[in-house]
Amino acid sequence: MNDTLQPSPVRTAPRHVALIGFGEAGAALAEGWRDTGVNATLAAYDIKAASADNTLSDAMWARYDAFGVEGRDRIEDALAGADAVFSLVTADQALRAAEDAAPHLGQDVLYFDCNSCASGTKQAARDVVEARGAHYVDTAIMSPIRPKRHEAPVLVSGPHVRAATETMEALGMTPGCAGDEVGMASATKMLRSVMIKGIEALTLECMLAAREAGVDGNVVASLDGSMPGWDWASRAAYNMERSTTHGVRRAVEMRDVARTVEDLGIAPRMAAATAEWQQDMGDLGLDFDQSPGTDSYQDRADAIRDALRNANRRIP
Repeated sequence: MNDTLQPSPVRTAPRHVALIGFGEAGAALAEGWRDTGVNATLAAYDIKAASADNTLSDAMWARYDAFGVEGRDRIEDALAGADAVFSLVTADQALRAAEDAAPHLGQDVLYFDCNSCASGTKQAARDVVEARGAHYVDTAIMSPIRPKRHEAPVLVSGPHVRAATETMEALGMTPGCAGDEVGMASATKMLRSVMIKGIEALTLECMLAAREAGVDGNVVASLDGSMPGWDWASRAAYNMERSTTHGVRRAVEMRDVARTVEDLGIAPRMAAATAEWQQDMGDLGLDFDQSPGTDSYQDRADAIRDALRNANRRIP
């Protein structure tokens, strides 16, 4: 299937929005829509709600309630009557989510695939969704979802960008057009991640080593002198939190980024190394937001070092 489909019709504001996946992004969107009075019912389906682990399932049902959405046991129940669907799962589950959703999508329903995965994965998901008469929209969230929530910048691409843009704007979102082909929005985000998440990995390698050598203050001062306005002490602390909190999910994304870069004929050295750093940090299970007294890069570097040593692992 190619992208030369008939443009979808002009849309009115959606009356029923369904969310597939209710992690950080799904909850932030729901919260933003509720807080700004978006007049649409919200339903959500997340596989954790059906987990055999009662701790996981109970936590997800409590999460639905906390954010004011109608949780559903089955994906078909969440999608029933929906005129806009947002898929917000992990990169490795994006195609499966589309396959599970497709049989239950109504004619002309907009399916926003917001997952950070390779263009080829998006195109495969597109084929599954379009075969059922729904309209697939390649969607990329281009900044951390918080604090802007539903107002975080997004890019969309594919043949349905007009309808997608109108629907998103009706929901108070801020879409931009990345092109008329599925894969262009995701490629923009994926290749940007080589830089953004690569800087996080470089920060970890630089600052952990500098801390071990006892010269981190000198390194930060030198970086600030070379790159005025970056405030490396704050940036290092922030980058450490992002990698420890979201490292497992980001590692999955960066492995897809590496495949994307390789498919373009370029050796994905930085993307592959970044995936390793993100995985290593995510596996530590650190939560600096819930750990008083760990706001500085020094505190966070020391906590990471201690966690690595407790796990009998050397600093990567």
